[in-house]
Amino acid sequence: MGVCMRIVVCDDEPLARERLVRIVQESGHEVVAQATTGAEAIVAVKTQQPDIILLDIRMPEMDGVRCAQELAKLEHPPAIIFVTAYDHYAIAALKANAIGYLLKPANKDELLEALNKAKNLNAAQLNEIRKLEDPTARPIREHIAARTHRGVELIKLKDIYYFAADQKYVKVRHKDGMVLIDETLKELEQEFDDRLFRVHRNAIINLSYLDFLETLDAGQYQIRFKGIDETLAVSRRHLPALRDKIQSM
Repeated sequence: MGVCMRIVVCDDEPLARERLVRIVQESGHEVVAQATTGAEAIVAVKTQQPDIILLDIRMPEMDGVRCAQELAKLEHPPAIIFVTAYDHYAIAALKANAIGYLLKPANKDELLEALNKAKNLNAAQLNEIRKLEDPTARPIREHIAARTHRGVELIKLKDIYYFAADQKYVKVRHKDGMVLIDETLKELEQEFDDRLFRVHRNAIINLSYLDFLETLDAGQYQIRFKGIDETLAVSRRHLPALRDKIQSM
């Protein structure tokens, strides 16, 4: 591969895709196409013949692993770098199989490192990643991965009080402070529906730390937590379900 690599970026989330495009361009490489689905990525690869594809693992319809399997059948497949918001289980599997990956939210140094390691994948490697997609094969996630100035930090789910939407990111309030992550509240709520509970369109809480529901003036409600002197507003829409939940606990 030459100094300037031709790259296809595939991610169904616009913000994540824009970030990848930006860091590819800042790193002196060329984005020859963008795709939002695995099917689009295959078309882009066939028409553009890129050196590398940055491929999100989790996408609707055709996920990144299935897309990679299809790409591997081409006469001149690109090298593949998987982009993942997964935690340490997945990363360990990717590392063990010498597979190029970027952890969301990606940065320039990590992209350059992944580009250097990028290569064509074989069937065994793809099978290992396929296991990550199988909920029965993957251990339940007990940590949230957050990028901080110290690198990637793993925060235990049991140490998290709440998650709150904060513009493009989600704010995670935990026992040792606050971090930002690149996952959505909807994804977190779906994955941890037995442990997290939505109290507002902008917030989900860890039920373990729910102390009590407090009534304010004018029919407003808020939550108080065990262990921290902070409150979160409860929306009228989510109030009945929360009351039911509290009664059942």
